[in-house]
Amino acid sequence: MPTRVHSRPHPATTGGVDSRLPWWALALPALAFLVLLALVLDPADAHAAGGDPAIARLLERTQQFLAR
Repeated sequence: MPTRVHSRPHPATTGGVDSRLPWWALALPALAFLVLLALVLDPADAHAAGGDPAIARLLERTQQFLAR
């Protein structure tokens, strides 16, 4: 016995969803990229914070270990 297939009474609507991005969704990542790029290109402007010397020694020893 065949079963009845119910068809949709109305065709599916397309669209209706707004897919536009706000202006800041592109501006903020671009600004962050430019700031980081400026720090890489001119590292003299990136001053290290005066922190714990133990961390500096740990990083130095890690660098020496990896250089072997």
